[in-house]
Amino acid sequence: MKVEVLASVMHEKPEELTRRMKLASDAVVINQCDRLGYEELLDSGHRIRFCSFPDRGVGRSRNEAILRAEGDICLFADGDLVYEPGYAEAVVDEFVQNPDADMILFNVTIEESRRTYHITERKRVRWYNCGRYGAVSFAVRRESLLTSGVMFSLLFGGGARYGSGEDSLFLKEFMGKGYTVYTAPVTIAREESAGESTWFEGYDEKFFRDRGVLYRFLYGRLAKGMALRFLVAHRDKVCAQVSLRQAYRWMKDGKSREDG
Repeated sequence: MKVEVLASVMHEKPEELTRRMKLASDAVVINQCDRLGYEELLDSGHRIRFCSFPDRGVGRSRNEAILRAEGDICLFADGDLVYEPGYAEAVVDEFVQNPDADMILFNVTIEESRRTYHITERKRVRWYNCGRYGAVSFAVRRESLLTSGVMFSLLFGGGARYGSGEDSLFLKEFMGKGYTVYTAPVTIAREESAGESTWFEGYDEKFFRDRGVLYRFLYGRLAKGMALRFLVAHRDKVCAQVSLRQAYRWMKDGKSREDG
């Protein structure tokens, strides 16, 4: 099986990016910049295809990468990831051990204050706990991905109307079509530097309203209960500047406005 990284980046150069990310597999890189262009390079026998577009939006760029994917196993990536030595072999090994898996989620080391998950065991992912995983943890069989027809939302994520959640919606829709997703307690990469977020400006009114809309799409009639569950579980972090009651009001208001 051949692993291929599908990376969404901004204003990068092929050689510098390949070296910084320590890519050791084939890759499709969608470079959001101010021009149209295509470059291809070989690095230690690996084919790196570098496509530049003036369009913006992480969902759009990930979809462009999916349309160009050729590997058996696809890994989603951002430009601030640095891959661990042997990551491609580790990913293949997990799929060999679990031939029923259409997608496997891996650990990516992220700054503690921003970390939403840490995998400690191999188990199946379900609808009620799919909201914690970022796209950079996804490794998916290309055949299953293309057959499913699932793409990333253009309403959610960096550069979109709502700040985040495109990865959770992608995962939920993929599983909703009957494809199996598992976790693996294996670290394949680390985030080198988060830099300045293109969407996150703190746990403010917009954050909670956007999260309310996301929960409506993720959980339907259970959205209010799941919103309260989220706030209670993370109140020390997300409710440091605003009361839990107010945050819950904003989340419910975001959900109800989208319903209307």
